[in-house]
Amino acid sequence: MTRLRDRFEALLLDLDGTLYRGSAVIPGAPEALSGADSAQSLMYVTNNASRSAAAVAAHLSELGFLAGADQVVTSAQAAARVLADRLPQGAGVLIVGADDLAAEVEYVGLRPIRRFDDDVPAAVVQGYSPHIAWPDLAEAAYAVRAGALWVAANTDATLPTERGLAPGNGAMVAALRTATDVEPIVAGKPYTPLVEDALTRAGTRSALVVGDRLDTDIDGALGVKLESLLVLTGVSTLADLGARSADRLPAYVADSLDALNHPVVQDDPVRHSDGGLADRVSERLHRYPGRAIPIIG
Repeated sequence: MTRLRDRFEALLLDLDGTLYRGSAVIPGAPEALSGADSAQSLMYVTNNASRSAAAVAAHLSELGFLAGADQVVTSAQAAARVLADRLPQGAGVLIVGADDLAAEVEYVGLRPIRRFDDDVPAAVVQGYSPHIAWPDLAEAAYAVRAGALWVAANTDATLPTERGLAPGNGAMVAALRTATDVEPIVAGKPYTPLVEDALTRAGTRSALVVGDRLDTDIDGALGVKLESLLVLTGVSTLADLGARSADRLPAYVADSLDALNHPVVQDDPVRHSDGGLADRVSERLHRYPGRAIPIIG
């Protein structure tokens, strides 16, 4: 029978909570992806804007995944493209985030700066960094209140780590939103720029989005009309799934990535209209271990 992965020309794989948590690999994840068909594109798509594609690829390789920098698509890259599409070459962009985010901004022909006093930036770009502090947010607030375009790499409220869920970029975006009464343009999932960049890189729209978050990975797939697989290895739970409306469901749910290597449970789908979605998905996962459960809205 056809494996789930064999239905698609590309897999768009989330990282945090799907392949690893912080520096710790999710057990079985590298093995689940190791049998990829050479004709199938594996794209590693991350909302985290703190590291370059090369650094992410190196981290993946250290954890046992086969990944090159050209297979990594980051929200920093997507945010830089959003800025480049809206600003003239050489425009100043105030960076709230890591040096790798600044490097992506510079790569598209814009000029990264760090202080509002040094220049009047045309835009502010905000991405996750564990070193962001009040002075960084203050500089951004001055610029946004002065009329600068504001682009956020993502709005993930939390970030999975080895110790649990830590504040994500969305928590810091919320602080700046409160201080300015302005809404940012968002480049990362669930918004379309990042996923569209990944599809362009993969060279196909026959793609399955795989991730652990309903509010980013699954909603991001729905935004570009792709099927998705929710893996229960990170943030979202079956209770979260059960609270969703029929038009915001993943196509499949599985306990782990290894479900990609097995046929989907075709003859026993879960229908949202029958009620008790979370309990019925849980029952199917126990009945069909290691396999993906289809959900019909």
